[in-house]
Amino acid sequence: MSTTTAASRPGGRGGRERILAAAARLFATQGINPTGMEQVAEEAPVSKRTLYAHFRTKSDLVIAHLQDLASSGATLESALTREDISPRERILGLFDQPAADAAPVRGCPFIDAAAEFPDPRSAVHAYAREQKLRMVRLVTALVTELGCREPAALAEQLVTLADGAASRAMVLDEPDYGRHARAAAEVLLDRALPGVG
Repeated sequence: MSTTTAASRPGGRGGRERILAAAARLFATQGINPTGMEQVAEEAPVSKRTLYAHFRTKSDLVIAHLQDLASSGATLESALTREDISPRERILGLFDQPAADAAPVRGCPFIDAAAEFPDPRSAVHAYAREQKLRMVRLVTALVTELGCREPAALAEQLVTLADGAASRAMVLDEPDYGRHARAAAEVLLDRALPGVG
Protein backbone atom coordinates (compact mmCIF):
# COMPACT_ATOMS: atom_id res chain seq x y z
CA MET A 1 0.00 0.00 0.00
CA SER A 2 1.36 3.41 -0.98
CA THR A 3 2.32 5.82 1.78
CA THR A 4 1.41 8.80 -0.39
CA THR A 5 -1.57 10.59 1.15
CA ALA A 6 -4.45 12.01 -0.82
CA ALA A 7 -3.49 15.49 0.36
CA SER A 8 0.00 15.22 -1.12
CA ARG A 9 -1.07 13.96 -4.55
CA PRO A 10 -1.71 16.61 -7.20
CA GLY A 11 -5.33 15.52 -7.59
CA GLY A 12 -5.95 14.76 -3.90
CA ARG A 13 -7.53 16.76 -1.14
CA GLY A 14 -6.21 20.25 -0.61
CA GLY A 15 -6.10 20.99 -4.33
CA ARG A 16 -8.10 24.20 -4.00
CA GLU A 17 -5.84 25.46 -1.20
CA ARG A 18 -2.71 24.64 -3.20
CA ILE A 19 -4.10 26.40 -6.25
CA LEU A 20 -4.88 29.55 -4.24
CA ALA A 21 -1.45 29.49 -2.58
CA ALA A 22 0.27 29.10 -5.95
CA ALA A 23 -1.85 31.87 -7.48
CA ALA A 24 -1.03 34.20 -4.57
CA ARG A 25 2.72 33.63 -5.04
CA LEU A 26 2.60 34.12 -8.79
CA PHE A 27 0.26 37.12 -8.73
CA ALA A 28 2.49 38.82 -6.14
CA THR A 29 5.72 38.25 -8.04
CA GLN A 30 4.69 38.69 -11.67
CA GLY A 31 1.19 40.19 -11.72
CA ILE A 32 -2.20 38.74 -12.55
CA ASN A 33 -2.34 39.10 -16.33
CA PRO A 34 1.11 37.59 -17.05
CA THR A 35 0.22 34.55 -14.93
CA GLY A 36 -1.38 31.81 -17.00
CA MET A 37 -3.70 29.12 -15.71
CA GLU A 38 -1.27 26.39 -16.85
CA GLN A 39 1.48 28.05 -14.83
CA VAL A 40 -0.75 28.08 -11.74
CA ALA A 41 -1.53 24.37 -12.24
CA GLU A 42 2.17 23.56 -12.55
CA GLU A 43 3.07 25.61 -9.48
CA ALA A 44 0.28 24.10 -7.32
CA PRO A 45 0.92 21.28 -8.48
CA VAL A 46 -2.40 20.01 -9.79
CA SER A 47 -3.67 18.76 -13.11
CA LYS A 48 -5.36 21.24 -15.42
CA ARG A 49 -8.54 19.21 -14.95
CA THR A 50 -8.37 19.75 -11.18
CA LEU A 51 -7.65 23.45 -11.65
CA TYR A 52 -10.66 23.97 -13.92
CA ALA A 53 -12.86 21.84 -11.67
CA HIS A 54 -12.27 24.40 -8.92
CA PHE A 55 -12.03 27.56 -11.04
CA ARG A 56 -13.78 27.56 -14.41
CA THR A 57 -12.17 30.82 -15.52
CA LYS A 58 -9.20 33.02 -14.70
CA SER A 59 -11.64 35.60 -13.30
CA ASP A 60 -13.05 33.00 -10.92
CA LEU A 61 -9.52 32.27 -9.68
CA VAL A 62 -8.67 35.95 -9.24
CA ILE A 63 -11.86 36.66 -7.29
CA ALA A 64 -11.26 33.63 -5.05
CA HIS A 65 -7.70 34.88 -4.48
CA LEU A 66 -8.97 38.33 -3.49
CA GLN A 67 -11.63 36.81 -1.22
CA ASP A 68 -8.93 34.68 0.40
CA LEU A 69 -6.80 37.79 1.01
CA ALA A 70 -9.76 39.72 2.43
CA SER A 71 -10.59 36.95 4.90
CA SER A 72 -6.96 36.36 5.89
CA GLY A 73 -6.49 39.74 7.57
CA ALA A 74 -3.59 40.54 5.24
CA THR A 75 -5.11 43.66 3.67
CA LEU A 76 -5.32 47.31 4.73
CA GLU A 77 -8.97 46.86 5.65
CA SER A 78 -8.17 44.32 8.39
CA ALA A 79 -7.01 47.15 10.68
CA LEU A 80 -10.50 48.65 10.57
CA THR A 81 -12.29 45.64 12.08
CA ARG A 82 -10.05 45.10 15.10
CA GLU A 83 -11.88 45.30 18.39
CA ASP A 84 -8.87 45.51 20.71
CA ILE A 85 -8.01 49.13 19.86
CA SER A 86 -9.88 52.43 19.71
CA PRO A 87 -11.62 53.69 16.55
CA ARG A 88 -8.90 56.30 16.06
CA GLU A 89 -6.13 53.70 16.28
CA ARG A 90 -8.02 51.46 13.86
CA ILE A 91 -8.07 54.27 11.32
CA LEU A 92 -4.40 55.10 11.87
CA GLY A 93 -3.62 51.39 11.56
CA LEU A 94 -4.25 51.80 7.83
CA PHE A 95 -0.86 53.50 7.64
CA ASP A 96 1.22 51.19 9.85
CA GLN A 97 4.31 49.47 8.54
CA PRO A 98 3.71 45.79 7.71
CA ALA A 99 5.05 43.20 10.14
CA ALA A 100 8.66 42.17 9.59
CA ASP A 101 7.59 38.70 8.43
CA ALA A 102 4.97 40.03 6.00
CA ALA A 103 5.21 39.50 2.26
CA PRO A 104 7.11 42.09 0.19
CA VAL A 105 5.34 45.41 -0.34
CA ARG A 106 3.00 45.05 -3.32
CA GLY A 107 0.50 47.88 -2.84
CA CYS A 108 -3.22 47.22 -2.56
CA PRO A 109 -4.27 43.91 -4.17
CA PHE A 110 -7.74 45.27 -4.96
CA ILE A 111 -6.36 48.30 -6.80
CA ASP A 112 -3.87 46.03 -8.59
CA ALA A 113 -6.68 43.69 -9.67
CA ALA A 114 -8.88 46.56 -10.87
CA ALA A 115 -5.96 47.94 -12.88
CA GLU A 116 -5.38 44.56 -14.54
CA PHE A 117 -9.11 44.15 -15.25
CA PRO A 118 -9.92 47.74 -16.28
CA ASP A 119 -13.44 47.10 -17.62
CA PRO A 120 -15.70 48.23 -14.75
CA ARG A 121 -18.26 45.62 -15.86
CA SER A 122 -15.84 42.73 -15.32
CA ALA A 123 -16.45 40.53 -12.29
CA VAL A 124 -12.93 41.14 -10.93
CA HIS A 125 -13.19 44.92 -11.24
CA ALA A 126 -16.64 44.87 -9.64
CA TYR A 127 -15.38 42.80 -6.70
CA ALA A 128 -12.39 45.14 -6.20
CA ARG A 129 -14.72 48.16 -6.29
CA GLU A 130 -16.99 46.59 -3.68
CA GLN A 131 -14.03 46.02 -1.37
CA LYS A 132 -12.92 49.65 -1.72
CA LEU A 133 -16.49 50.82 -1.03
CA ARG A 134 -16.58 48.55 2.02
CA MET A 135 -13.36 50.18 3.22
CA VAL A 136 -14.88 53.66 3.07
CA ARG A 137 -18.04 52.43 4.84
CA LEU A 138 -15.92 51.05 7.68
CA VAL A 139 -13.97 54.30 8.00
CA THR A 140 -17.17 56.36 7.86
CA ALA A 141 -18.57 54.34 10.76
CA LEU A 142 -15.40 54.86 12.79
CA VAL A 143 -15.15 58.62 12.26
CA THR A 144 -18.87 58.91 13.04
CA GLU A 145 -18.21 57.04 16.30
CA LEU A 146 -15.42 59.52 17.07
CA GLY A 147 -17.88 62.41 16.57
CA CYS A 148 -15.98 63.93 13.66
CA ARG A 149 -17.63 66.58 11.51
CA GLU A 150 -18.62 65.63 7.94
CA PRO A 151 -17.79 61.93 8.40
CA ALA A 152 -18.48 60.85 4.80
CA ALA A 153 -16.11 63.43 3.32
CA LEU A 154 -13.47 62.76 5.98
CA ALA A 155 -13.66 59.00 5.33
CA GLU A 156 -13.07 59.54 1.61
CA GLN A 157 -10.01 61.69 2.41
CA LEU A 158 -8.61 59.05 4.77
CA VAL A 159 -9.05 56.10 2.41
CA THR A 160 -7.54 58.15 -0.43
CA LEU A 161 -4.50 58.74 1.79
CA ALA A 162 -4.30 55.03 2.64
CA ASP A 163 -4.58 53.87 -0.97
CA GLY A 164 -2.05 56.46 -2.13
CA ALA A 165 0.41 55.48 0.58
CA ALA A 166 0.08 51.78 -0.29
CA SER A 167 0.72 52.51 -3.96
CA ARG A 168 3.76 54.69 -3.26
CA ALA A 169 5.16 52.14 -0.79
CA MET A 170 5.01 49.54 -3.57
CA VAL A 171 6.52 51.75 -6.27
CA LEU A 172 9.31 53.00 -4.01
CA ASP A 173 9.77 49.59 -2.29
CA GLU A 174 9.58 51.45 1.01
CA PRO A 175 7.46 49.45 3.50
CA ASP A 176 7.20 52.25 6.07
CA TYR A 177 6.08 54.89 3.57
CA GLY A 178 2.72 55.05 5.34
CA ARG A 179 4.27 57.18 8.09
CA HIS A 180 3.82 60.25 5.85
CA ALA A 181 0.14 59.55 5.26
CA ARG A 182 -0.38 58.72 8.94
CA ALA A 183 0.88 62.19 9.92
CA ALA A 184 -1.60 63.76 7.47
CA ALA A 185 -4.42 61.51 8.74
CA GLU A 186 -3.77 62.61 12.32
CA VAL A 187 -4.13 66.25 11.28
CA LEU A 188 -7.37 65.51 9.41
CA LEU A 189 -8.83 63.64 12.39
CA ASP A 190 -7.83 66.32 14.88
CA ARG A 191 -9.30 69.11 12.78
CA ALA A 192 -12.56 67.22 12.26
CA LEU A 193 -13.26 66.87 15.97
CA PRO A 194 -15.91 69.17 17.44
CA GLY A 195 -14.47 72.35 18.92
CA VAL A 196 -11.24 72.08 16.88
CA GLY A 197 -10.33 74.29 13.98
